[in-house]
Amino acid sequence: MRSFFAKYKFFGMVLLIISIGIISLFYSALKPEKRLPIYQPADVNFELVDSTIQHVRNYHKIADFELINQNGKTITQQDYQGKIYVADFFFTTCATICPVMTDNMYDVQMNILEDDEVKLLSHSVTPEIDSVPQLKRYADQKGVIDKKWNLVTGDKKQIYELARKSYLAVKTTGDGGPYDMIHTENFMLIDKEGRIRGFYDGTDKVAIEKLLEDIQILKTEYEE
Repeated sequence: MRSFFAKYKFFGMVLLIISIGIISLFYSALKPEKRLPIYQPADVNFELVDSTIQHVRNYHKIADFELINQNGKTITQQDYQGKIYVADFFFTTCATICPVMTDNMYDVQMNILEDDEVKLLSHSVTPEIDSVPQLKRYADQKGVIDKKWNLVTGDKKQIYELARKSYLAVKTTGDGGPYDMIHTENFMLIDKEGRIRGFYDGTDKVAIEKLLEDIQILKTEYEE
């Protein structure tokens, strides 16, 4: 009896390994791959979307831009080409949600610090106040690392249109100003094609954890 088991022990082990491999392959094939949605203007609260694009259901992307960062450098979409990035809207003199948002964006920065695939982009909604020196002071205070995170200012009309027509991220104040806007707490996750893949409450630590998880999910799409 012992000789019988000894004779077939090797074959039994091989069969077991093959069986485990086959089961794993079947599990992988049957397990649905998690993918993030692609958000269109029609999917988003209409208050955050310019009326001219509220009907759009396909092919929405972030428009080209040209803004100035905390170091006086011109930043365009080319600086984010081939990158996943997180965007938001803020202003340096905000005393309510902005400090919390900036602290949480700092945490995101530190989590992706060594990841060359991911960057950050924060737009001022009060560019008339947030000059380059003002942004630089704020960046230094908040621990902004230049290679990962741009704080940008520039033409208010362009920032307004980016906010309302590209990132779908701010409301108008309704006070009659031509480019009046109130930013939300949202962080937007943008993929390498310039598409919105997620919205996250930038004041909520749980939402920030979800954002970090979704960045990793999004990265897997580019590994296929």
